[in-house]
Amino acid sequence: MKKKKLIATFMIVFAVMLSSFAFYGYQILFTPNILVDQQDRMFAIPDGTTFTELRNRLYDERIINDAVSFSLLAKLKEYDTHIKPGMYLLKADMSNTEAINLLRAGLQTPVKLTFSNARKIEELAPKLTSTIQLDSTEMAPLLESDSVAKAYGFTKETFIAMFLPNTYEVYWTISAQELLDRMHSEYNRFWTTERQAKADKLGLSRTEVATVASIVDAETNQMSEAPTIAGVYLNRLERGIKLDADPTLVFAIGDFSIRRILNKDKAFESPYNTYKYKGLPPGPIRMPSIAALEAVLNPEEHNYLYFCAKEDFSGYHVFAKTLSQHNVNARRFQRALNQQRIYR
Repeated sequence: MKKKKLIATFMIVFAVMLSSFAFYGYQILFTPNILVDQQDRMFAIPDGTTFTELRNRLYDERIINDAVSFSLLAKLKEYDTHIKPGMYLLKADMSNTEAINLLRAGLQTPVKLTFSNARKIEELAPKLTSTIQLDSTEMAPLLESDSVAKAYGFTKETFIAMFLPNTYEVYWTISAQELLDRMHSEYNRFWTTERQAKADKLGLSRTEVATVASIVDAETNQMSEAPTIAGVYLNRLERGIKLDADPTLVFAIGDFSIRRILNKDKAFESPYNTYKYKGLPPGPIRMPSIAALEAVLNPEEHNYLYFCAKEDFSGYHVFAKTLSQHNVNARRFQRALNQQRIYR
C-alpha cells in the first residue's frame, strides 16, 4: 500500500513537472517576448557582433523582456554561432521563435538611401553612406579615383554624372563596390532607348547632357523654366557661341558664396570658365537633377540666346534674342543688385 502511494505521488510530481516544463517550453517558443506592448522597431546588427553583445543590446534597449529564454532558444537553434549583420524590422509582440528565425535567416529590411545636391564628387561620400553601415571614409577614395571612374566608363571629371539624385532601397550591409554597381545600374536604367535617341538628336553624349543639365540646375530653382534655359544653352552650343555661364565660373573659382560675377572674374584661368572657352566644360559642375536632365533632353524650341535673372529676385529669368535686349535686362538686374548692396 505504501509503495503504491509513493508511485502515485511520484507520478503526480512528474506530471506537474512535465506540464511545467511544457508550459515553459511553450512560453520560450511562442509567447511574445519582443517589444511587448511597444511599437515595431528597426534594429541594426553591425559586422563582427557577438551573440553576447547582441543579447545585451536587445535587453538593455528593452527589446526583449526575457533574456534567458531568448538565449536558450538561440543556442538550441545555433543562432549564437550564426550571427548575420544587417538591419532588421522587429515587430511588436514577436515570439522568440519568430525573431530568431528572422535574424538567423538574415532577412533584412531594406533602408532608404536618399541624396540630392552635391557640387563636387567628394561631397557625395557622406550622402551615399548616411543610412547604411558603410563609412564615408571607405567610399570617398573610390569616388575620387581615376581608375574607378574609368572602370564605369567615366573620367574623374564626369564621374558625378553616374549618380542620379533619387531615393533608393538598399540593404544596410551593402558594400562600397555593390553600391557603386547599383548606382551604375540605375544610371543605365535611366538611359532608355528613347532618352538615348533624344541625346543623339541633340548631338550630345550622356555626360554632355549631364553637363548642360548641371548648369541649368545651377542657374535656376524654378524648374518650370528649365527647358527654356536648356534651349538657350543648346542654341549657343549649336551656333558656336561661348556659354558665358556664371555658374561654371563660380565652380572654377571654387567660392560658392559668390552672388555676383565681376568682369575681373571672367579672366580666371580654368577649362570650366565658359566666358573664356567655347563649348562645354570638362564635366558637370554639380550632380544634375533628373528634372534638369529631362529639361535638356526635352528643351523648349526658341530663338533665345541670352537670359538674365529678374530684378525682383523671384528666381525667374527674362530671355532675349539679341545682345541689345539682353544688355537692357542685365542693367536692370545690376541696378537691383546695387540697391540690395550685393557687390560680390
